[in-house]
Amino acid sequence: MADRDKKWDFHLRSLSSSARDSNYATDPASDPSILNSVKGVYELCRSEKSEEHVARIYPQLNKIFQRCVASISQTQTSNGLLLLAILQFFLDFGDRVLHDAEPSLRTFFRSCLSREFADPVVAEATLEFLSSNKIKHLKTFASLLPQFFPLMLKLIAWNGEKLENLFLRVFSGLISPGSLLPLLPALVDLPILVVALEKVEKSSGSLVGSSIASIQKSAAPEMLLALMDEAYTGSTIADGGADSESEDNAPMAASDPLFLDLLKDENDGLAERHWTTPAMSVALQAVISTPLSNRLKEALKIAPRLLDSYFALAVQDANDSLICALIPLIMARYSTLFPDKIFSYEVQRRLLEFMLAVFHQSPHFIALLKKPIVDRLGEAYDNPTKTELALQLCWAVGEYGGGGGSHKDEARELFESLELLLYENLSSRYIYNIVTSIAIVDVLVIWHNLDKFILQVARSRISDPRVWKRAQDYLGLMSEPAICLSILGPSNEAVQYPGTVDWTEGRKKMIAHIPFHLLGGQEGPPFHDFSFSDILPRE
Repeated sequence: MADRDKKWDFHLRSLSSSARDSNYATDPASDPSILNSVKGVYELCRSEKSEEHVARIYPQLNKIFQRCVASISQTQTSNGLLLLAILQFFLDFGDRVLHDAEPSLRTFFRSCLSREFADPVVAEATLEFLSSNKIKHLKTFASLLPQFFPLMLKLIAWNGEKLENLFLRVFSGLISPGSLLPLLPALVDLPILVVALEKVEKSSGSLVGSSIASIQKSAAPEMLLALMDEAYTGSTIADGGADSESEDNAPMAASDPLFLDLLKDENDGLAERHWTTPAMSVALQAVISTPLSNRLKEALKIAPRLLDSYFALAVQDANDSLICALIPLIMARYSTLFPDKIFSYEVQRRLLEFMLAVFHQSPHFIALLKKPIVDRLGEAYDNPTKTELALQLCWAVGEYGGGGGSHKDEARELFESLELLLYENLSSRYIYNIVTSIAIVDVLVIWHNLDKFILQVARSRISDPRVWKRAQDYLGLMSEPAICLSILGPSNEAVQYPGTVDWTEGRKKMIAHIPFHLLGGQEGPPFHDFSFSDILPRE
């Protein structure tokens, strides 16, 4: 007990003397002993569980916190570790001294982490702090991390794979109803965020201790314009004089969305205006034409893995309205990615898997998303990436029947959109899938006009015989309504039509196990020159 009292008195005197020392009063973090004393009194308060000690030390820690925050913009000293130590005290003992920790946490993010996210020590300590207090954050401060997810993405983008596991521990805290939608494009654009941060570092120096927000509001427009011009086009403005402020020499205004949207610290909703800037593609091509930095290479690997966690959490926590709203966003971003082949493949694969899984789970989303689906089908001929997306959507429409039998009007419109694609100069693989999708949708809208469609296929200049044969097969099925509904109709239809097969009863009512697929490809009359002993398993 005496030893603890000595430690308590020592740390208390250290904090008091530091407050009186004029050298440290305005910059507490510059005194190396303060951090040790803050940690010491915290451990003593936690181990002894003394209300008196907590009440006695709280005013001093609160004053130190406020002085640190006030000195951040005037000093190069890192305040992150000291503020995190005080925040831990506020979190654990705030209820005893009636201190609401949330404003202090927001102050830390806005004033400190925004300047020190690039410091690897502060970044790691921040993630450790958030991870160890994850339950408190999710329950008490549920809106905190979703609000600052852009800043957290800057932290992982700059520090890379060495902090990835720590970041994944707190990643679920970034997701909320208000952040789910804007978080998706932010994750997809993680490599572009790295490019933007590296441009800032190249133009204005080290990111540690510098607030990007202050750079955006700098009184030196020539530096800002030069920075943004390089970020967009890869070029530089040689002369920073008065001419650089002219409209001709400064094509990107200080409020240009590329700079603001990518480098913001807080979530202000869904905003992707930077992709509408023509210079974006020029800037990205300039990046990939030179050797990629190690930081950018790591971001290209991290982003797909973060998407895995994102989609898993979205399925688990998001409601149907948010999930449905995600699909048009996925469609829009599928062909708008950082131009790296491996990265694009990994991201597109994940986007497609999630989208098709959603349609499988909720087929009625197809009817709700009729407009964006039709729009994407109309873009099928723009480039190979959009063709692939349209192909997958075409398959989904056919597989899930345009939303089901309860959405016949939407199914008819989707049918017409698919039909119009036949007049485009598309690949045989695409048209082959269109034929299948049209046949399935046509069954759901009660035999719309498939015979007319087949004639269109026959009269078209489609050279692939597989397309024509598939169309003939479906036309033959249409002449047998019960068989057609059994094969092409929905498997989960509540109404069982006369003569149709209930496939869920197949295991109970199957009377033969002859693999008739062995006879596939045979032409002419059926062959019967096989023995049952050849195709049935022997005991």
